Amino acid sequence: MRFISFCFKVVIRIIGLLFLREMASMRDTVLILGASGQIGTDLVHSLRETKGSPNVIASDIRKPSEELLQSGPFEEIDVRDRERLFEVIKKYKVSEVYHLVAMLSATAEKTPMKGWDLNMQSLFNVLELAREKHVQKIYWPSSIAAFGPTTPKEDTPQFTVMDPGTVYGISKLSGELWCDYYFKKYGVDVRSIRYPGLISYKTEPGGGTTDYAVEIFHRAKNAGQYTCYLAEDTALPMMYMPDAIKATIGIMDAPAEKIKIRTSYNVAAFSFDPHTLGEEIKKHIPDFVINYKVDDRNEIALGWPQSINDTEAREHWGWQHDYNLKTMVGDMLKKI
Repeated sequence: MRFISFCFKVVIRIIGLLFLREMASMRDTVLILGASGQIGTDLVHSLRETKGSPNVIASDIRKPSEELLQSGPFEEIDVRDRERLFEVIKKYKVSEVYHLVAMLSATAEKTPMKGWDLNMQSLFNVLELAREKHVQKIYWPSSIAAFGPTTPKEDTPQFTVMDPGTVYGISKLSGELWCDYYFKKYGVDVRSIRYPGLISYKTEPGGGTTDYAVEIFHRAKNAGQYTCYLAEDTALPMMYMPDAIKATIGIMDAPAEKIKIRTSYNVAAFSFDPHTLGEEIKKHIPDFVINYKVDDRNEIALGWPQSINDTEAREHWGWQHDYNLKTMVGDMLKKI
């Protein structure tokens, strides 16, 4: 009997260890939707460094770069296909989803219904899977596009008038409210930040109104000149990609009790207009010339804030940016 009791205890111990290992695996396994995009490319790399490549599943509807493909698991997913999404979540025992898929502002204005369908249906699929307890935590990004022409332009506060004038902005504001609803109604742990314009040297622009702030660096180095589609004095809040990744991971790693806003948090780094950016680039490339041929994207930009107040993000979960305009420009020109 003593031997049987001993064997029973050993079996229970083994089962317990296996269960704990399974739970640990679930806590550490994340799925990144839209991994081939501007944010996704950097986020996959950062998370694989900290969590280990097997625990970070990259996915997209299009084939990724060879570097991303070779660095860890990849699954082709159309996020509007709920069954396919669920299949991948079950396969890898995913606990966290970073949902980065979206049709951006300038592109969505050309095909409004496609933009709305992609941006909203994909979000509902992820929220529903979380409501059904198939995933534990969701990250979904909003944007300054959720603000609008009557929003205060300077030092835009966390809580203010929001009247977006683009399909992209409307989908982001709607998404914020749905995220808040799913948290309050079903307890879904969904977290979000409102990205300003993002600047990265790793990926090509993806159809956003702020894309000029990436294009200009490529043209400056390759051609010595750039023709900008925004007016020289159209200022927008911007952020360097390393800071955007820091904010994204930071809000997901924060204890749940510190996340007091479940729509989306303002985050900020610096603001500039095309003229100011051009002058900073000239400090490194003196012969650089910037010209202007303003198009309808300037009207979109004029409906957005010029600077952002992110006090709540800094106080609630400790957000701090690292790069300013000067250090961002120097790093971009060095790494492109």
